[in-house]
Amino acid sequence: MHDRKAPLLLCAGALALVAGVAAPAHAQTAPPQTSSAHATAHAAVPASVPASVPASRAVAADPPTVYGKAAILVDAETGAVRFGEATNRRMPIASLTKTMTAYLVLKSAKPGDLVEVRPEDTRYAREGGGTTAYLRAGDRLPVKDMLYALMLPSGADAAHALARTYGPGVGGFVARMNATAKQLGMNDTYYVNADGLPMPGSDGYSTAKDQAVLGVQALRDPLLRQVASTRRHTAARTATHRSYTWANTNRLLGSPGAVGLKTGFTRAAGFSLAFAGERNGRLLVGVLLGESVSSRRFDTARALLDWGGRVKV
Repeated sequence: MHDRKAPLLLCAGALALVAGVAAPAHAQTAPPQTSSAHATAHAAVPASVPASVPASRAVAADPPTVYGKAAILVDAETGAVRFGEATNRRMPIASLTKTMTAYLVLKSAKPGDLVEVRPEDTRYAREGGGTTAYLRAGDRLPVKDMLYALMLPSGADAAHALARTYGPGVGGFVARMNATAKQLGMNDTYYVNADGLPMPGSDGYSTAKDQAVLGVQALRDPLLRQVASTRRHTAARTATHRSYTWANTNRLLGSPGAVGLKTGFTRAAGFSLAFAGERNGRLLVGVLLGESVSSRRFDTARALLDWGGRVKV
């Protein structure tokens, strides 16, 4: 993807839903065929965008080269799309799926609630060939630590345990994932499990734009933002579980201003990355899908954030 793209706006309906979704449980007390969506310098602002949200104009240098199959960079506050390529292209998204899993868990669970790891959870990750947090059957961990197990090492065992617990049942949880996607205006997204592993007959799909909508909303949750921004986490041994240490697979973390969000990989999806960073006092959220070189997605994300921070709105 080498076209120069000027900013537009995300679908106003989706962003309105994102802004209006109820706070997560732990914070309450305080397929039609899609069309191509390339952002172009002369594209009109969607009619549904409120008049108070102006379209942005690119005045920075040319955007960096993006090698993946789809990409987007948005301003989390205004919804302005600062870069976009194939933003509505439906693709498998691998472990970016786990962002929805974490987001949905926090809508009904409290950080201190205990989740029991069962043999079926560890077996699912092992037999499915997924990445694992190496959870041990019989341990009972707080939801907060389970989120670290889910998001840092991208544990399919953690995803299965959380979905089984808060579905109730994995099937029920996946149905809730899809219902929540619709609620957020993610109309080109379909989940088949809670972790993004390939499934017989379908891997599920989403788009760069839909995942950006989810990323904006997910990062509004303070706990989820904290988890996604953490490079390494240790859950010390307690009476209910053994000790664990997990390292984040997101190599963007450690860069100035980086705050997450999630990596992913399967053969069908390629290398993917949902990312976010603060630039000039603004939070920018981006998604890269279908990259063929793992390390390059982090370099590209960093370059997009730096470039996006120079685009005046």
